[in-house]
Amino acid sequence: MTGAAIHPIRFFGRLLLALMGLAALGGGASASAATLHIDRSLCHAASGIGASDASLADRHFSCTGEPTGYQHGSLWLRADLSRSPGAQRGAALMIHHSRFDRLAVAFSYADGQVRWQRVRQGDYGSHWRAGGQIVFEAPDRAAPLSAVTMRFDRLASHELVRARILPKSDAGMQAAGMAAAVGAALTLLLVSTIYSLSLAVAVRRQYLAWQAGWAATMLLWGGLWSQIHLAVLPFMAGTVSAQICTFLACLAIAFATASSVTALDRSGVPAALRGATLALGVGVGLAGIPLALMRSGPIDLWAAVLSFAILADLAAVALCLAWGWRRGATEARDFAAAWCLPMAVLAFINIVDVEDGFWGGGSKLLVLLAATWQALWLSAAATRRLARLRVERDHARAAEAQERELARRDPLTDLPNRRGFIESVTPLLERARNDDLPAALLLVDIDRFKSVNDRYGHEVGDAVLCRIARRIARWEGPLCSVARLGGEEFGLLTVGMEGIVLDRFAESIRREIAACDHADLLGERRVTASVGVAEVRPACDFQRLYRIADDALYEAKHAGRDQVALQRHRDGSGPSPDEPDRETILSG
Repeated sequence: MTGAAIHPIRFFGRLLLALMGLAALGGGASASAATLHIDRSLCHAASGIGASDASLADRHFSCTGEPTGYQHGSLWLRADLSRSPGAQRGAALMIHHSRFDRLAVAFSYADGQVRWQRVRQGDYGSHWRAGGQIVFEAPDRAAPLSAVTMRFDRLASHELVRARILPKSDAGMQAAGMAAAVGAALTLLLVSTIYSLSLAVAVRRQYLAWQAGWAATMLLWGGLWSQIHLAVLPFMAGTVSAQICTFLACLAIAFATASSVTALDRSGVPAALRGATLALGVGVGLAGIPLALMRSGPIDLWAAVLSFAILADLAAVALCLAWGWRRGATEARDFAAAWCLPMAVLAFINIVDVEDGFWGGGSKLLVLLAATWQALWLSAAATRRLARLRVERDHARAAEAQERELARRDPLTDLPNRRGFIESVTPLLERARNDDLPAALLLVDIDRFKSVNDRYGHEVGDAVLCRIARRIARWEGPLCSVARLGGEEFGLLTVGMEGIVLDRFAESIRREIAACDHADLLGERRVTASVGVAEVRPACDFQRLYRIADDALYEAKHAGRDQVALQRHRDGSGPSPDEPDRETILSG
């Protein structure tokens, strides 16, 4: 591999680390912004839903305690900027979108003028930004900005309000950075979804299907939370998207739990532990349905209960992975490495409030980046496992092919045996028969070979056979196949050779065998062979061809050995003494 080549998983990993680094920088940059908190920098008031925005001057704001009685009416939140000179000019208000019907923002100036900007559920206009933000920029005026007031109609919970005041230039930079980070993370999740789904279909593994479902759910969640979908579906702005995000977040945890549990089915993890973990994951997924539909009531309480259930589910998954790892399960190690970051992030954000950091993306951006890490790691782990399985399969196929080849070869001479010979020449005979070509089988039998074994021993006999086999192997080629058919009998089959050419070929084989030097093994004793040749046109099947050659070999033996006997058949039939076109020739 050249230095310019980059592994795709490594590239995605480096990109993810870069995104996390950008997010961290964004968290630091947000420190220059003024984060607004109820009971610290925000004063509050409540009114009926029918009150007009112009009644702002009549509102009596309290800067202590928590607001109440606003879920079916309006919640007014006011930030006094008279003591914040840096926020009085060129300011922008960034609010994380939440569950409300309508949001009106009033910028109040020192000269008494008020400028309103409004959005409502299903219509954020040009105020939405990627990363779940709604941005309101204060109009530039000569008078300094003295206060910012937010009015939420039918807000689900004031705990969901996240607002910051920062310079317009910083707001634009942070929105662009958030869009880049979210876009890259969603792209990687899309790649992981497609890849995991294709693997699940290809290898038919259940956990990969759950993993693909989890990645797809996180992709949808990230798209809705970041509001990127508003570019094509502006009517989904606000509460609808927030409710769907709640359900998708719970569903993603259920999918992730199912993926890890099903991957550990054969890892020695107790069935009771796997069942309990899966039940926790399903419970979290089902809890997302009522939580998504809630618009009022004790939402904060149910959110705390859900956080506890999520932590319990994470602990159960971690226990399953640890158990499987102890039993040596590869899947457990892979999932532990993939889950370590998301579990740490989920545990962290359920314990520590980070909603004001990371360019206002807070815990949502951390979860999205952690999910991207998990998706990439699991895809890479599945690829490694499949690569190992493919290597093992290739080795098994190679071993099987080697065994088949060994079953077709004579272990002493390394020539094809009778089985391998028949399998290799059958297609040749079929092709010769279709093309009306002659075929010839030469049976070579060593003369009086039993006496060699009896007098000199079987080891010497085997050495003699090996020398003759090496001599016969020289004739192996495109027009000739050779084999040891058994004992001291060898076979050669040719297609397209006939007449005098075949006669000379058979005679050269007899002479070559007789010319083999065995003096070191047998002294002065010569080793000769008898050759029976069957020439048939058109070609017939091997069994008929063998019977003809065997008859010819018998005649060569009967004629005194060290002979070539050739039988020609012109009709392709088997040997018969009454055949009028049968011809026998003896030579040698």
